Amino acid sequence: MQRVLASARRLARPWRPLPARSCASAGAARDPEIQVRALEGPDQGITEILMNRPHARNALGHVFVSELLGALARLRDDRHVRVLLFRSGVKGVFCAGADLKEREQMSEAEVGVFVQRLRGLMNEIAAFPAPTIAAMDGYALGGGLELALACDLRVAASSAVMGLIETTRGLLPGAGGTQRLPRCLGVALAKELIFTGRRLSGTQAQALGLVNHAVAQNEEGNAAYRRARELAQEILPQAPIAVRLGKVAIDRGMEVDIASGMAIEGMCYAQNIPTQDRLEGMAAFREKRPPRFVGE
Repeated sequence: MQRVLASARRLARPWRPLPARSCASAGAARDPEIQVRALEGPDQGITEILMNRPHARNALGHVFVSELLGALARLRDDRHVRVLLFRSGVKGVFCAGADLKEREQMSEAEVGVFVQRLRGLMNEIAAFPAPTIAAMDGYALGGGLELALACDLRVAASSAVMGLIETTRGLLPGAGGTQRLPRCLGVALAKELIFTGRRLSGTQAQALGLVNHAVAQNEEGNAAYRRARELAQEILPQAPIAVRLGKVAIDRGMEVDIASGMAIEGMCYAQNIPTQDRLEGMAAFREKRPPRFVGE
């Protein structure tokens, strides 16, 4: 409960934007594998994380993971981030999962350490304060699907292919898949998908409830991104502190019995009562006008 209360108090603080920085290491000549872009104009408040490792189909290698962890650390306390959207810069691929070529060069001890780091990365995505959306315009396999599962919402092209296929490689999901998939779909169905290593289309994934929306792919190959951006635009006008506290209440409440969950909801609700946005919402309702929420 103390952790929940601390999270709620942090969310009620005024917005403090962080300066933009590159995700690449200082002095690096190569292009960064993770790029961050804050949208402007009517989309201000949406921040995109672009995964761009084309030669390895966005596989989860050392550099990729380090840059993504760095980006999340910088964005975490930036209250101008109302929605964080994960997308791919590689056509036909969201994230192909583990970098098995890199993995082959590791000792058994190094594999264990790196997988633990991957698990930490997925936990950081899941714990990100603002809503997160995965735009899956192509393959999301193994760790790629685990990354999407760590997001709050998922949008897929109907032709996208996804699955926890680790058992077909002599492995098992190690970055949260065995825990997040059953929480998403239920135990029996998650076991079936993991035991068989089955691949699903975006359409099949939506039918099972694995993704929120599935859309027909377009010629540009970015239909899921476009739908995800529309979904982000629906979230933007809402009170940001209330949205973040709602996320805390849901995420923490799902870990406990319903009585404890109701107590968590009560603590989050209490944190929202003193906010200017709550008063603005009441005033806007009374004056029959759209509210102007500022995140305070």
